[in-house]
Amino acid sequence: MARRQYLISYDISDDKRRTRVFKTLMAQGDHVQFSVFLCALSPQELAGLRVVLKEIIHARDDQIILIDLGEAGDSMENLLECLGKCYNPTTRVLVV
Repeated sequence: MARRQYLISYDISDDKRRTRVFKTLMAQGDHVQFSVFLCALSPQELAGLRVVLKEIIHARDDQIILIDLGEAGDSMENLLECLGKCYNPTTRVLVV
């Protein structure tokens, strides 16, 4: 199954919950701005991430936005426009 690229942004009111969300997303993708991540996820990984994030946040106080940007193999140059500093993706290495 193809991985898809997601832009994930969050607005979390509590420091502890915000830190947990940050660490969870750091394990899944690239930290591109203060509360914004790019994550290449399979459908199963996305479902699992949703479960974990829902367990962390308080639905009445916090917000997480997931935006599907298309297949992970698509060039980010066509999907992402930066004003000011350019986005420089980190090289990810799979360790088994």
